[in-house]
Amino acid sequence: MVTSLIRRLMQAVFVIVAMTVIVFVGVNVIGNPVDILINPDANQAERARVIAHYGLDQPLWKQYLLFLQGLIRGDFGDSFVYGRPALGLILERLPATLELAITALFIAVVVGLPLGLYAGLYPGWLSSRIIMTGSILGFSLPTFWVGLMLIMVFAVELGWLPTNGRGTTIEFLGGHWSFLTQDGLKHLLLPAFNLALFKTSLILRLTRAGVQEVLPQDFVKFARAKGLRESRVIFVHVLKNLMIPVVTIIGLEFGSLIAFSVVTESIFAWPGMGKLIIDSINLLDRPVIVAYLMMMVLLFVVLNFVIDVCYTLLDPRVRLDSKA
Repeated sequence: MVTSLIRRLMQAVFVIVAMTVIVFVGVNVIGNPVDILINPDANQAERARVIAHYGLDQPLWKQYLLFLQGLIRGDFGDSFVYGRPALGLILERLPATLELAITALFIAVVVGLPLGLYAGLYPGWLSSRIIMTGSILGFSLPTFWVGLMLIMVFAVELGWLPTNGRGTTIEFLGGHWSFLTQDGLKHLLLPAFNLALFKTSLILRLTRAGVQEVLPQDFVKFARAKGLRESRVIFVHVLKNLMIPVVTIIGLEFGSLIAFSVVTESIFAWPGMGKLIIDSINLLDRPVIVAYLMMMVLLFVVLNFVIDVCYTLLDPRVRLDSKA
């Protein structure tokens, strides 16, 4: 097991190093931030000073080596726009995005898993067919359109929920959180539901497919033949065996919720990392873009490792030291 852990860590390091090259080169070949940083009326000496200050006069390979040195120290450089450390800007917005992603994932699991289990156990019932039809809508409807409809119905017409912002927050564990206050929770509901809609449909359909695949298996028939209660058969034998692909999707989709919440954050003016990265792309703020992308790479590497560990807890046949 130790050997497998070391091998996986080495693979993770290789992925991170490879992504540093891809991210750095990809970001640096897009646009010229000098055109944004410097006033068009500035003289040549002023342009040269600004270019030298940000190290943009260095060869690309030297800029990359300096970037790696900073990466090891956790220093991605200062934002071209804000004049502050890029990593600090990202971490400052992280609680808002993290809160939104966790709430959306909670909604997706709490709604999608039971409905998928029900639809898989009773596929011929009318209610199951209605559930599956609703899941198709969850896949098909564009996120931006659903967000606008939610605002129109629940904020404009009914006046139940606010349209934008985080509302009142409370500082806890070094960050400001909305879910700890009633006003903040009201601000959180609409964007969280909008972000969770697609994920709910995905978990629902995956759970239903898993149930229908597990039910005909011999171990389920044997459990029923022994006279076990139907609830025990479902929750111990069926649900446990279909959780491996579901856990995989939940883990990876949690990463995508954090990384790709840009549309939802823009619609609801949610002050998270997604809104920051859109502004940074528009302004060619390279340090912030690189810091964000590298954080996402690290996030997905860590999530994949955690998912592998969860496999061993859910199914003893899946071992970290497996050669497969």
